[in-house]
Amino acid sequence: IRALLLCSCLGLLLRPGGGQPFLRLRPSPSDNLPVKDIVEHPDPEYDPKEQDLDERTLRKKLGSHFDPGFMAVAVPGPANASGAEAAAGRGRAALPAELRRLELGPPQGPRLRVGKKARRKVLQWLWAYTYCPVLYTWKDLGVRFWPRYIKEGNCLAEKSCSLPEGMFCKPVKSVTKTFLRWHCQGWSSQKYCTWIPVQYPLISECKCSC
Repeated sequence: IRALLLCSCLGLLLRPGGGQPFLRLRPSPSDNLPVKDIVEHPDPEYDPKEQDLDERTLRKKLGSHFDPGFMAVAVPGPANASGAEAAAGRGRAALPAELRRLELGPPQGPRLRVGKKARRKVLQWLWAYTYCPVLYTWKDLGVRFWPRYIKEGNCLAEKSCSLPEGMFCKPVKSVTKTFLRWHCQGWSSQKYCTWIPVQYPLISECKCSC
C-alpha cells in the first residue's frame, strides 16, 4: 500500500536559528498506517485562539472536504464494534467471489465432493477465519487541527488469519481526508498564524497477507 502522507502528520520540525516550529507540506509516501501520534510544540502560544475557532468560518474554509462520517468538531460517540465483536461478525459478511469459486480438496488431488449445505458451511467457516474488517475508533488530533476528531481505521491483528498460521490482517487500501491545520511562521509577537489544508491518510481496507 502506497499512501501519501504529509510530513506535517509526522511531527513538527524546528527552523535553524530559532524555536519556531514549521510544517513541511510536500507529501511523501508511507507504508505505515495508521498515522503515528503527532509530536506538537508544547508552547500554547502556537495554539489557535478562541476567535480563530469560529465553526461557521472554518466550515466555510474547509468547504466540500468536510466529511461528517470521518470527522467531528465535538467529542463523538463510539465509532465501531470492539475487536471481539468484529471477529464474531465475520461470518455475517458476504462471501467474496474468489472464495465462492474455491474448489475443496488437495491441490494435486481430486476434487472433494460435498453437498451444497456442507460446502456452504465450510466456506463460511473459512471466511469467518480469514475476514479482515476495518475497525474504526475516534482519535483526538488536538486543538491545532480542525475538525479535531478523526475516525481512524485499524486492521484487526490479534491473531493469525490464515491456515496454516503465519499471515495477519494488514492495510491494503487507504483514502485521504482533508483537514485544516493551524500553521505559524515567524517568532513571538511577529509570528503569523493561519489555517491551511492538509491531507490525512486513513486505512479503508484490510486483507489477510504476509
